[in-house]
Amino acid sequence: MERTTAFGWLNAIGTSGSQTRSVVAFGRRGLKIVPAPVTAIVLGLGSPANAQVLPWPNEEVAPPWNAQQIFEPSPLPKLTDPDTREDVPPEDTPVKGRLQPGYEPVGIRSGSWMFNPSLITGGFFDSNVFASNTDIRSDVAAVVEPQLRAHTLWERHGIDLKLDAQETVYKQNSSLNQTNASLKGNGWIDIAHDMALLGSFQVAHLNEGVGSLSSPANAIAPTPYNWYSGDLSFRKEFNRLTASVGFRTDSYDYGSTVAQNGMPINQDARDGQIYSLHSRIDYAFSETLGWFASAEGNVRDLRGQPLQPLSSQGYRALTGVTLGLARLVTGEIGFGYVQQRFVDPTIGTIEGPTYRARLTWSPTRMIDVHFNAEQIVTETSVTSSTGVLANAVQLGLDYEFRRNVIVSFYGAYESDKFFGQPRKDQVTTSDARIKYLLNRFAAIAVYYRFTSRESNISTFSYDKHLVGLNVTTQF
Repeated sequence: MERTTAFGWLNAIGTSGSQTRSVVAFGRRGLKIVPAPVTAIVLGLGSPANAQVLPWPNEEVAPPWNAQQIFEPSPLPKLTDPDTREDVPPEDTPVKGRLQPGYEPVGIRSGSWMFNPSLITGGFFDSNVFASNTDIRSDVAAVVEPQLRAHTLWERHGIDLKLDAQETVYKQNSSLNQTNASLKGNGWIDIAHDMALLGSFQVAHLNEGVGSLSSPANAIAPTPYNWYSGDLSFRKEFNRLTASVGFRTDSYDYGSTVAQNGMPINQDARDGQIYSLHSRIDYAFSETLGWFASAEGNVRDLRGQPLQPLSSQGYRALTGVTLGLARLVTGEIGFGYVQQRFVDPTIGTIEGPTYRARLTWSPTRMIDVHFNAEQIVTETSVTSSTGVLANAVQLGLDYEFRRNVIVSFYGAYESDKFFGQPRKDQVTTSDARIKYLLNRFAAIAVYYRFTSRESNISTFSYDKHLVGLNVTTQF
C-alpha cells in the first residue's frame, strides 16, 4: 500500500458562504486527494455585502493548487524519507479546519466516486440592510443552501466538483432577495511523480450585495452577474525546486440593479474579460525555510462607461521567504512591485512597491493566531470608472475550546484610495464566531460581524451589524 506524505494541507474549494475541504497529499506515485472531505459550517450570511476590497482570508492553499493561486502561501515540503515519516495527527492541523475522529462526514461511495451532500439553513439580523448613513433600516432574513460535492478516489489523476445553490429571503425588504448558483471544479493529470497538469473552472450566477465596494451608492437591490472562469497550469518539481506556469481567464456579465426611486441602474459597464498569465518558483532550503518568487501579468478588457473605459493592463510580482517552523510559525512574507495602466487618462497608472504577508503563529495546539497584510490594485464602476489601491491588515485567532467547539475572533482595517475621483475610504471590520459540531452529521454556528466604512464622500459611509445562526446537516 502506498504511503502518502504530509506534504498537503487543506485545499479550499468554496463559494461565498461555504467551503469544501479535502486533504491533498503527494505520494511516491503522484498527486492525489485523500478522502477526508468536510463541508465547512457557514458562519456568515449567504452572500454578504463585502465592504472590503480584500476579503477574509481562506484556508491555506496546498500543492498542487498553489500553482493556480500563486500569491497564496505554499507549505514547505517534507524532505525526510517518506517511508519513515509519521502521519500528521489532527492536533497538528490548522484549528479552523481541524477534524477530530468521529466528526468526519460519511459520504456516499459509488464505484470510484465519493459524494457528500449537505444542507445549510439559517437566518440573520442585519441592522442596516441598505448600507446607508441616511436610510437606515433593519431586517431579518432566512438562508437555505443545498450543496453536493463529488470527487474521485482514483490512485492517479483526479476530479473534484462542487454544485451549490443559495436562496436568501428577507422578511420586509423583498428587493434584497437573491438566488445564487455555482458549479466549480478542479482536476489534474498526474503526468509523472513530479509533474502535473492542473485545471479548474467555475460557472456561476451570483449577486453583489448592497453596500459592497462596487455597488451603486443608491441601490436597494443586489447586482446580479454571471461569472465564467477557467485556469490551466503546469507544475514541475526539481528536487527542492518547484516551478509552475499557467493561464487564467475570467468573464463577467452584469445585470441591472434598482435605485431608491425605482429606476433601473444599468451595470453593463462592468462586463468584460480578464486574462492573466501567472508563474511561481519555490525553493526549499530546509523543512523550515524556503524562498519564492511569483508574478502575474493581466489584461483587463472591461467595457466601462461611455467616454470612460475601464480597461487596463498590468502586472504584480512578489518575492520573499516561506516559513515552516514546526508548529510555531508558518506562512510567507513577500515584497515586490505592482503596476496597472488604465486606458482612461483620468485614472492613469497605479504603480509602486507592494507587499503581502500571511503568517500563522500557534503558541499551543489549541490556538492559531493569524496575521495578514496585503496591497492590491483593482477597479470599480459606480457612476464613473475608477481604480482602487487597497491596503489591508487583518488579525485573527482560532481557539479549539473543546474538540468539537471552535471559537474565532477576527479584526481588519483597510484603506482604499480611489483614482479617477477624489475619494478615500477606511474600512474597519470585526468578526466573532462559534462553531459547535454536534456529531458527524450536524453542526450549529453563531456569528456576529460589525462593519464600519468611513469615506470623505459621506454618501459611502455607513455602519452595519450582523447577527446570525446556521445549522448544517451533512452526510
